[in-house]
Parts: sequence; structure tokens; C-alpha cells
Amino acid sequence: MLIGLDPLLTPDLLHTLAAMGHGDTIVLVDANYPATRGRRTHDLAGADIVRSLRAVLSLLPLDSFVPEPACVMQVVGDPTAVPSVFTEMNRALAEHGHKPAATMERHAFYAAAERAYAIVRTGERRFYGNILLTKGVIPPEST
Repeated sequence: MLIGLDPLLTPDLLHTLAAMGHGDTIVLVDANYPATRGRRTHDLAGADIVRSLRAVLSLLPLDSFVPEPACVMQVVGDPTAVPSVFTEMNRALAEHGHKPAATMERHAFYAAAERAYAIVRTGERRFYGNILLTKGVIPPEST
């Protein structure tokens, strides 16, 4: 245990978050997602997507140089649908000063996830409980 760190963040996940560079992506996915296709994978099976997202956002700056630093997968057959899990993830993003997640077509989301630096598989059972985050930078302190 360390002071000030969310206890959900495992040592391996902390290492991954620290090792990621500006512009690298990490994907937090639900329990049904095909996450183990050769990517660095972390399991947070005891936590839902929103709890996991809050833990990651407590340390990860999002990229301010890209238009959509957070993206969720569109609902198949109804791209304008807003499942309750989206609303909860957007609330977590807002709590950390970020705008709502953009939506991305399902296959485009899968392709982006295949290029991600790492995947965090959660215990989320709700459909569409997946979010892709792009790491930003921490600006220097002004003097």
C-alpha cells in the first residue's frame, strides 16, 4: 500500500501507466471483451468499468492535443444510443476535468484497441463498458 494511490491500481498497472508516453492509448474493457490478443493486459476482475476508470484517471493525464482523448464504442444498430454505462463513464471523466467521451464505430474501436499500449480488463458485465484513453502530458509548474 502507498499513500495517495488508489488501492485498485496494481503494481503492474502502475508501471504500465508510468511507462506510457504522450499519445499512447490504454483501453479499459468489460468482462466480455477479447482482450488477450498479445497486448499487455491487466485484470481488475473485481471492479466495474466506472470504478476502474476513476482509479486510472486519478493518475493518467489525458491528451489535450487530440480532439477526442476518450472514446467509447457506439451501440451496434443504434449509434446515437447512450447506455447508462456511458453516462456513468462521462460523469467520471467530468469529475477529473475532462469532456465526455466521443463514440467510435465498433470495428474502428476494435482496431484502435489492437494498437493500444495496454488493455485493462475489468469485471464490468454491462454491454459497451469499454473506453479508450489517450495519455497526455503533465505541464511544467509555472514559476
